[in-house]
Amino acid sequence: MKAVSLEYRRRPSALGYMALALWPKRGLLQDAALPRLEARWHGLRASPRERRDFAALCGLPPGEGLPLLLLHTLALRLQMALLTQPAFPLAIWRVLQIRNRLARHREFSPDAMLDLKAEVAASRVLEKGLEVDLRCGATERGDLVWEATNTFYVRGSFGAPVAPALFAAAPAVDGGEVSRWRVARGGGLRFAALSGDYNGIHLSDRYARLLGFPCAFAHPQRVIGQCLAHLGGTMPRGALRLDAWLKGPVPYGAEARLRAVRRAHETVFALTAPPEERPAVVARLHSGAA
Repeated sequence: MKAVSLEYRRRPSALGYMALALWPKRGLLQDAALPRLEARWHGLRASPRERRDFAALCGLPPGEGLPLLLLHTLALRLQMALLTQPAFPLAIWRVLQIRNRLARHREFSPDAMLDLKAEVAASRVLEKGLEVDLRCGATERGDLVWEATNTFYVRGSFGAPVAPALFAAAPAVDGGEVSRWRVARGGGLRFAALSGDYNGIHLSDRYARLLGFPCAFAHPQRVIGQCLAHLGGTMPRGALRLDAWLKGPVPYGAEARLRAVRRAHETVFALTAPPEERPAVVARLHSGAA
């Protein structure tokens, strides 16, 4: 397969890659083999307005949750640019985020100038679909300061299943409820301006119903940010890891309920959105070297 390498000196244009998303995917995926795809974004910097908008939309105090989760949100643009390439054989409209693994190796300024690289790293055939890992890394003057693996899922038949990923199973959360809140309506377009993800399932009830959802729902990174806000306290300093399992939608207007277990260097939490009883998001925040 022909390798594809993209270079950006400014943020990837959502108009450009969303137009590519309309490109027909005629090729068949053989043995879950994916093309070599990578993209680089030179000089990524979160603007003060982006930092304020992210904090406001998640309910975080200014500066909290940065740059671990905000950087992941901004990096989605680079991943969208890869997933919409004509060489990528799967239609992006069929692809759903199911896991995030984020790591901050050391603290760095929220307005640091970073170089970001994203690549299609791995894939696994499951009984009812395919998982694809996109790996990202951010460097500051050549020093790796942040990295993430974003796992996507596509339903379908792709061959013989293999063993699941090491972190496929979410941890159990047997702690009590620590917070509940009503997921605010609106703000979908403001968050899309950060993530570059203009999927209508986060913007329009009518569009979401066309795809089988009862209504539009909040972007998963926004939901995780709200969970961090409702956990309270300040974000741990130094090395930090956030693992998240995205198990279902959190509709606008839903009453979110957050349960958590706190340990010395770790907090494990789960969010449910009744009437659903199973968690929509499960996550683990770990401070210190993993």
